[in-house]
Amino acid sequence: MANSSLTLAKGTKDMTRGGIYSNIIAFALPVFLSQVFQQLYNTADAFIVGKFLGTEALGAVTSSGTLIFLLTSFFIGTTMGAGIVISRYFGEGNMDKVSRAIHTNIAFGVACGVFLTVVGVIFTPTLLIWMNTDEVILPYAIEYFRYYFLGGIALVMYNICRSIMNALGDSRRPLYYLIFSSVLNVALDLLFVGAFKWGVWSAALATVISQMASVILCLIYLCKKGNIFTIEFKKIRFHIDMLREIIKYGLPSGVQNSVIALANVIVQSQINSFGYFATTAYGVHAKVEGFGFLPITSFNMATTTFISQNLGAKEYDRAKKGARFGILAAIIAAETIGILTYIFAPQLIGFFDKTPEVIALGVQQSRTVTLFYCLLAFSHAVAAVCRGAGKAFVPMFVMLSIWCAVRIAYIAIVTHFFNNIALIYWAYPLTWGISSVIYLFYYLFSDWIYGFDHKQDLKSIFKRKRISQ
Repeated sequence: MANSSLTLAKGTKDMTRGGIYSNIIAFALPVFLSQVFQQLYNTADAFIVGKFLGTEALGAVTSSGTLIFLLTSFFIGTTMGAGIVISRYFGEGNMDKVSRAIHTNIAFGVACGVFLTVVGVIFTPTLLIWMNTDEVILPYAIEYFRYYFLGGIALVMYNICRSIMNALGDSRRPLYYLIFSSVLNVALDLLFVGAFKWGVWSAALATVISQMASVILCLIYLCKKGNIFTIEFKKIRFHIDMLREIIKYGLPSGVQNSVIALANVIVQSQINSFGYFATTAYGVHAKVEGFGFLPITSFNMATTTFISQNLGAKEYDRAKKGARFGILAAIIAAETIGILTYIFAPQLIGFFDKTPEVIALGVQQSRTVTLFYCLLAFSHAVAAVCRGAGKAFVPMFVMLSIWCAVRIAYIAIVTHFFNNIALIYWAYPLTWGISSVIYLFYYLFSDWIYGFDHKQDLKSIFKRKRISQ
């Protein structure tokens, strides 16, 4: 790390030094815990709404995941680009570029948050109707979504602030803020829905207030004087060179997230055609799967940050070892949770809704997909490696072609010839498997390790490879 008159704040970590495995685990564990509390936002909404307002209101809330992901995924994915840029220059020791990247990212987040709020509030009814949302739950869903997207700027800004701290190796502080906001969210849900008997809109309002609280805490910390990341409001603007890099590395991730979200919305629309029991079961399964996905997210975020910092510092062998460990850890953790979810699926689905039809459909989906979580983990883990190495276009291409085009084509074919919801569930393991094969070949045979070295010729790359071997 280059010398600087500014200091590293407590919790900020240079991952180019120390044990590889311990660095990744130490980063991933707080991310895992923070993701647990992140899941509590929607899970608390779903559980409390289901208990106090009934199955129709629960269906409205549980159907929210795919639409929310569709409208937020592009912006959240693009913030990954900022994280990659910050991690790279942090590992390189270029603190001026770190600061300019951070301030550009804040400006980008504000603009995206305002845009998301406007689009979400205006187009919610149109999108829900397009998704074939059952008319029984449609009024509840419109009510919930519109209040949720009133807090669009808080949703985007929290992810912006978290990406900044994670890029600097600090995964603990976002955890602390999420614990506070998640507890606040549950308390407000119980107050608004349970005590005041307000409608489903109040659950969304509780989420918005909680997210805003976490953003305020993040900004108070990031504005603290004397650190390399200190935010100064007069410096918040679009630095063109940094914006160009953020878009270069973040746009593919944003597009990737968007096409996955679009494919999931199309799947959701087909599920919705089977009635609101199917809609509710699909949404409840998504809540359960959200927890199963946590170790994948945790190790992937750790792997991306670790690789970005180490490639910025030219620590190529260290980056390779970190990639192998991150991939293996994500696979083992995800498959373990997948097996447990398979076994306890009736209890997990029944926790949200006791309706026999909902439980039966939720268990059917869970037991179709959960044993294939190893494939899901592998695909996401290699995608995380690619993003950390500045190769964000690779996962974008794979996800666009397989998780979007192939998945949609498969569903169009099976729904045309068969009216069987189980065949729709199989769209996920099928596309996870195909993408895993492609990622395996890319990981083993491509030159991803030199993703940031744009100016090198092939001769110097091969020379360095021989030396490292």
